[in-house]
Amino acid sequence: MLRIAEHFYDSDLGRQRQGNEDNLFVRAPLFVVADGMGGAQAGEVASELAVKQFEGGLPDGRAPADSLVELIEGANAQIHEQARTDTQRAGMGTTVTAAYLHGDTVVVAHVGDSRCYLLRDGDLIRLTRDHSLVDELIRRGKLTEEQAESHPQRSVITRALGPEPTVEVDVEAFPARAGDVFLLCSDGLTSMVHEAKLKPLLEDPGRPLDQIGRSLIAAANEAGGRDNITVILFRLEDVEDRRPGDGAQADAARTAEYETFSGEAAAPRQGVTRAAPATDEAEADYRRHGTVALQAVPPRAEPESEPLPERTVPLPPDAAPKRRRRRNGGLMLLFLAIVLPLLVGAWLATRAVYFIGADPDAGRMVTIYRGLPYELPFGVDLYEDWYESGVPLDSVPPARRSSFTDHKLRSRDDAEDLVIRLERGQVE
Repeated sequence: MLRIAEHFYDSDLGRQRQGNEDNLFVRAPLFVVADGMGGAQAGEVASELAVKQFEGGLPDGRAPADSLVELIEGANAQIHEQARTDTQRAGMGTTVTAAYLHGDTVVVAHVGDSRCYLLRDGDLIRLTRDHSLVDELIRRGKLTEEQAESHPQRSVITRALGPEPTVEVDVEAFPARAGDVFLLCSDGLTSMVHEAKLKPLLEDPGRPLDQIGRSLIAAANEAGGRDNITVILFRLEDVEDRRPGDGAQADAARTAEYETFSGEAAAPRQGVTRAAPATDEAEADYRRHGTVALQAVPPRAEPESEPLPERTVPLPPDAAPKRRRRRNGGLMLLFLAIVLPLLVGAWLATRAVYFIGADPDAGRMVTIYRGLPYELPFGVDLYEDWYESGVPLDSVPPARRSSFTDHKLRSRDDAEDLVIRLERGQVE
């Protein structure tokens, strides 16, 4: 049987935030981090609602994984309802990452881009997967970890509590053992101190967790401190390893009651669905790549010209059938001689040209189409999907969106080059 040997928790404003929208909950063996987002203190409200959901602990008689999912889904419902009914909190949301020690396993439930790590035998293992744009691009092989660290859309998350009435929660139980150290943190730490630099700060076995935790926060601030920084650490031990002389005071220190950290957020971090006004140039630069709801522009349809009225000439009754047959034969010859080559030429042209648009059937993803940006009557398209990128149109910088919706005819190399640069975060 395992228990919490020691733990540390703290939340820091950072160097560029005017308020702290992070919240945390600590009541061993349950630990929770929430990173709020939204305008006019709404992010602080969302993250506080999320952590308060855990105040009553996990329900008795249920599997911990099911209980964590139920609590997070309940928090999502509350946040969504407040955002829907209160215009000042419209668009608010929060991430949440919770860890619970149950016997010899640690159950982790997760939504958003706050993370949980395990340090074991000198190896640092990430236990959660970011629900973010750049992480999706990494999984699809379109970005490397190094490219993602400097990607301009790295703060765009794809899943959070609040924006939708329901939310999908990732939950998994990890076998644990004595000596394991777990880290829960908001992206204010991981966006400033990348994984390669986290490990050396964590792996010193002789240092108390409070020293390690404060060194993590200090490292994030030294790297720029662009966001609020929240860190929770806990180390496991066997129950049989209890040191002689440990008493009620030591046990109480190991199971500290819940604390939350919140701030007066005059200019919170850009959130999931709605941009808040920036208060200065640095804040505006930080937020400008957040997601904004836009309507994708479908490929333009060629306007149909109105047919000219057909001139008729009266014919003698006995001559009409003969001339009609001649006219029908002439139209067929005209079709074969003129129209058919034009159709064949148009079809061949669709094989050689490309344009870029946003596919409304694929989440408004920026897509390369092969062909001409026209739709003929009866549902005949002169184009086809050729390559779907991993970047939604909503996350393209507003000043550059027209480049991906003007349906300009391009060569394949030109279209590929532009979209690949977008995926790599090189389109400013």
